[in-house]
Amino acid sequence: MRSEPLTWPPVAAQAASLLEEAADLLVLHRDFAAAVERCEAGCDSLGPGSGTSPVPESSAEVKCSLCVVGIQALAEMNRWREVLSWVLQYYQLPERLPPKVLELCILLYSKVKEPQVMLEVGSSWLRDQTNRGLPEYGGLLELCLLHVLLPLGRFKEAEELVRSCDLLDSEQQQTFLGAICESRRQWAQREEMHSAAEEQEDTATETLLGALSQKLLTVLTLLRRALRSMSSHLCLLPYKKMLLATFLLYLVVVRLDPASPTSLPFIYKLVQLFRQAWAAVFSPVHRSPVKD
Repeated sequence: MRSEPLTWPPVAAQAASLLEEAADLLVLHRDFAAAVERCEAGCDSLGPGSGTSPVPESSAEVKCSLCVVGIQALAEMNRWREVLSWVLQYYQLPERLPPKVLELCILLYSKVKEPQVMLEVGSSWLRDQTNRGLPEYGGLLELCLLHVLLPLGRFKEAEELVRSCDLLDSEQQQTFLGAICESRRQWAQREEMHSAAEEQEDTATETLLGALSQKLLTVLTLLRRALRSMSSHLCLLPYKKMLLATFLLYLVVVRLDPASPTSLPFIYKLVQLFRQAWAAVFSPVHRSPVKD
């Protein structure tokens, strides 16, 4: 096992050495950032895999393994949002992703409840004629259906994908179509339950708003009656008495200096007069003025 990398091309051997370091950093040392750095260095040494030129099998295997380790390290650092873009920078086209890398990406984004990220990538990979000849195609088709298309409610697209696949026999197609039909039924049932819950919530909200509106209307009606009663009572007060009370209050508060000694007798008489005026204005029964 130790002599096998010696038969590889120098570039692949260097990448394999980086792969071994990355695996040790991931599993043994739990240094995920350093593991990602080793994976990036190994992939960069192998060059971009655009699919336009044949790639040695050894280099392709090492590159795939480097991406697998890198995906796991990024996930451990909770950097799963970077995984797809990080992988595509080394393969450029979604159709060129190795089956193992595509499988890990689908499972990862399904686990974090973001299957829509893999929708376009998975569909492009499955529709590629070259990939249909791979032995992993059937498993990836099922994986994409269960973890991407069906959770997103893409039932029509899933049916078209199954019916257009010549690699599936009639029994396999019926199995997949049955799973799609069952998923559609469950989806519709959840939608009905969700709609019913929303209707109940809207009804409860309308009832609450109606009760609050009724209470507010009652309070406003009582307030209007109170204001009307106060205004009617004030309008019944004689105009001259109101004017006298206002004038006396003005003299006490504004014009008179309470600190002056000469003003004390006058203040006393003025207060007495003010009390008489106040009693005459606001007392319901007329009382004779108090004599000094």
